[in-house]
Amino acid sequence: MTVKHLTKEELEAGLKDIMQSPKDNGVIEMIVCRPEVDERDTLEIALLDLDEGLVGDNWKARGSTATPDGSAHPDTQINIMNSRAIALLAQDKERWSLAGDQFFIDLDLGVENLPAGTRLAIGSAILEVTAKPHTGCDKFAARFGREAALFVNSTEGKKLHLRGINAKVIQAGTVRVGDEVKKI
Repeated sequence: MTVKHLTKEELEAGLKDIMQSPKDNGVIEMIVCRPEVDERDTLEIALLDLDEGLVGDNWKARGSTATPDGSAHPDTQINIMNSRAIALLAQDKERWSLAGDQFFIDLDLGVENLPAGTRLAIGSAILEVTAKPHTGCDKFAARFGREAALFVNSTEGKKLHLRGINAKVIQAGTVRVGDEVKKI
C-alpha cells in the first residue's frame, strides 16, 4: 500500500467532518492493545483494570519519563483518539493502530466538550479524562507526516484534541468495539 502524507490544505479540509463528531454519545470504532513497543493487536473486546489499564497493554511496564522514578504515569493509562481524525490522517483503517492509542472513538474530544475530570461510561467501565496533554511525537510525524504532526499540535488542533486525550480507569470493566461511549 502506498502511503501519501496529506498536505496542510488537505488536513484543514478534513476539519469539517471531524467537527461533526457527536458531543454526548459516541461509539468505540477500534480497540488496540500494545503488548510491546511498536507492536499492535486489534481487539474486539478488552478488559480495563484500575491498576493495569487495558489488560495486556504495555503501559505499566513501559513506564514514563514524566515520573521521577520512571514508573508509568497514572494520568496516561488510556490514550483515546477521535476516529474521524485518525481516519483523515491514516487514510486507511489498517493504519489507525500506528497512532499508538488504545481507543478510537467517534466523539468530540475537544477541551470544551471533554475537559479534564469528565467521566466516560464505556461498556461496564468508567474512564476519567486527565489534564496530561497528548501530543504528536516524532514517531507520529514519521507515520503520518510532518504536516499531520503540525496539524494536531496547532492551536486549533490542541483545542480540539486532534491528537487525542489521556484518561485513567476509575471503574474496571469490559469494553467492546461498537459500545456506546457516554459522558456522565
